[in-house]
Amino acid sequence: MFKPVELFIGLRYTRAKRRNHFISFIALISMAGIALGVMALITVLSVMNGFEKELRTRILSVVSHTTVSSAHGPLRDWQALKARLITHEHVLGAAPYINGEGMLSAGSSVSGTLIRGVVPAEENAVSEVGHKMVAGSLAELRSGEFNIVLGKELALRMGVWQGDKVTVITPAATVTPAGILPRMKRYTVVGIFEIGMYEYDNALALMHIEDAAKLLRLGDGVSGVRLKLDDMMRAPWVTHDLMKSLPAGYVVSDWTREHVNFFRAVRTEKTVMFVILLLIVAVAAFNIVSTLVMMVRDKEADIAVLRTLGATPASIMQIFMIQGVVIGVVGTLLGGAGGTLLAFNIETIVPAIERLFNVEFLAADVYYISNLPSDPHLSDIAKICGVSMVLSLFATIYPAWRASRTQPAEALRYE
Repeated sequence: MFKPVELFIGLRYTRAKRRNHFISFIALISMAGIALGVMALITVLSVMNGFEKELRTRILSVVSHTTVSSAHGPLRDWQALKARLITHEHVLGAAPYINGEGMLSAGSSVSGTLIRGVVPAEENAVSEVGHKMVAGSLAELRSGEFNIVLGKELALRMGVWQGDKVTVITPAATVTPAGILPRMKRYTVVGIFEIGMYEYDNALALMHIEDAAKLLRLGDGVSGVRLKLDDMMRAPWVTHDLMKSLPAGYVVSDWTREHVNFFRAVRTEKTVMFVILLLIVAVAAFNIVSTLVMMVRDKEADIAVLRTLGATPASIMQIFMIQGVVIGVVGTLLGGAGGTLLAFNIETIVPAIERLFNVEFLAADVYYISNLPSDPHLSDIAKICGVSMVLSLFATIYPAWRASRTQPAEALRYE
């Protein structure tokens, strides 16, 4: 016998015999439960990773990776600052911007809006808005012509489209002989964009940076400089590096700070979902307990014979632990393989199911993300499989310990 005796007997007990078909059936059910739980956990976490990545990409198509502004009002020396920032090794593009708030009016429709002044020729270096136009283009934003580009949802709510007029009203008041009046200016809609994020499609309005400066009375100042990095995940480190290298008076921020609550909520949902789905694996793993308990009762005579032949309690314990671990490992490997294949192909499988049953899980006219994106992480897969195996191992301890406590004389009394 070239195998250790405990391993040989433990593997032998996993195969059905005449007396224990039912026990083997329960073992197969436990194995299938672990496999399904692991597969579901890998698939769901991959889909949640995909949604998080998709949302992050859409947000960062409007929001810059990093921004540098002045701590004392408008930024005046932005040209020199921009030239300095662009030399950083991780900065791919830089562009000035102006941020403000106001109201849009068109006919009887009135809506609040976020005003952003941009340089059309430089905006593509830091955002994807120019590639998300459904009508017109950013190039139509020319200085002095007072043109404006609106988000699609905002334009639809206002009842305007390309070529229509809107009035922009700002909180800054103008003192006139008739009293204090809000500042307002008539703009022509020259473009409509659709990012796919309701927050921006419903509220953001773009205009030329010089027109925005006149409207908001910033003179030659801007709100700050936006940066695009070679790797958006480096933003916190680049922010820290810029804070150390720039002189006092500058404020450096990045997308992880500006949207920390949103991504923290997504991470919390992912963690909660992991715990909930892990309970499926836990239930299947602890089915091993009932399987091994019945196996121990069924094999009491065999255990007694092994003990009389010199097997130690530790050997008996190892035999039944091996049997439970085999169930857990096989179930985990099957579930890991199935979940990985499903996660990497879900963007193909789901459309095929929709066509087969003539259904639509995420209607495009209801959801901004109408497909199921998937982003499998090998670290998640390894963590899930590891936890599943550990749970399976723990589930074997008590039944194996009970088996090791079997007294040979008591077990063989009625044989």
